Amino acid sequence: MLTITRKLEFDAGHRIPDHKSQCRNLHGHRYTLEITLVGDIVREEGSSDNGMIMDFSDVKALAKQHLVDVWDHAFLAYAKDTVVREFLESLPGHKTVIIDSIPTVENLARTAFNILRAAYKDHYGTGLRLHKLVLHETPNCWAEITADE
Repeated sequence: MLTITRKLEFDAGHRIPDHKSQCRNLHGHRYTLEITLVGDIVREEGSSDNGMIMDFSDVKALAKQHLVDVWDHAFLAYAKDTVVREFLESLPGHKTVIIDSIPTVENLARTAFNILRAAYKDHYGTGLRLHKLVLHETPNCWAEITADE
């Protein structure tokens, strides 16, 4: 299986409301996102993408449009964390993204995977699809999710 991977970074805040330690406090991370795609190589003479699964600049552009620019410098708030949501809503123009699950790195990776899976799905008619997503919360801690194929 031939794959390609593009890495992007973004900054975001969150909290884990019921966590036993410091993660229950408002804090942020420099997240690193690794997007791995699989698909047939484009074979179209004269095409800019000829010989590629997908041009890395297009991988980046779709990721930024659908996820990175949405989450970058936002606070990723759990929908049921009403105290924090009310506080953030009191700040004029604050960038808040509501997540349906507690914003652990595991849940954020699954949410990101679902968003990006739809963005890349068969983009060229070559069977292109999201194979794996890795989300680093810190340099030493991350979650990975792989497509059920």
